[in-house]
Amino acid sequence: MTDVDPIELFLRERDRAVAAGEPWEAAACALATVSADGAASVRFVLSKEVDASGFCFYTNRTSRKGVELAHEPRASLAFHFHSIETQFRVDGTVEETSDAESDAYFAGRPRISQLGAWASQQSQPLASRDVLMARLREIEARFPEGEAVPRPPHWGGYRLVPRQIEIWTQGEFRLHQRTVYERDGSIWRSTLLNP
Repeated sequence: MTDVDPIELFLRERDRAVAAGEPWEAAACALATVSADGAASVRFVLSKEVDASGFCFYTNRTSRKGVELAHEPRASLAFHFHSIETQFRVDGTVEETSDAESDAYFAGRPRISQLGAWASQQSQPLASRDVLMARLREIEARFPEGEAVPRPPHWGGYRLVPRQIEIWTQGEFRLHQRTVYERDGSIWRSTLLNP
């Protein structure tokens, strides 16, 4: 058992990375999912909302990652804070955020990002960039300037609920510090790992 909450530790270290000059990168993380045939895939997403309930990210739910999460709702996130030489790996189950959470996040996005969520058929083949831009113009006409852009029905959030969090801190001579925290009910148990 440990008195350290690894999510609180993550938030402190992320704040330290931001203070060290990584404001955008601090929210960027690699998301690993698995397809129905067992093939792994990874891509970068932004996880700006992190609290005791987990790590949230938002996307088109019909995208490759959305389809894979619907099939296998387990995933991993990896954060690398270069400026403070620290990494976090977060493994757990994934659940959809509520409509209210997804609506609130979508409402706070820049307008062009909101329009893009309607225009893009994420992960689907695209005949040309011109086709995408024509769809964007159609969406702009559908939701004129000054009018709120509603969240598309296919777009929403996911929350990765961690069961394991590993913290890696760079050490001299590749003798890194590695600590893994595993959730056991409402508590976290920690174990040191060899580098």
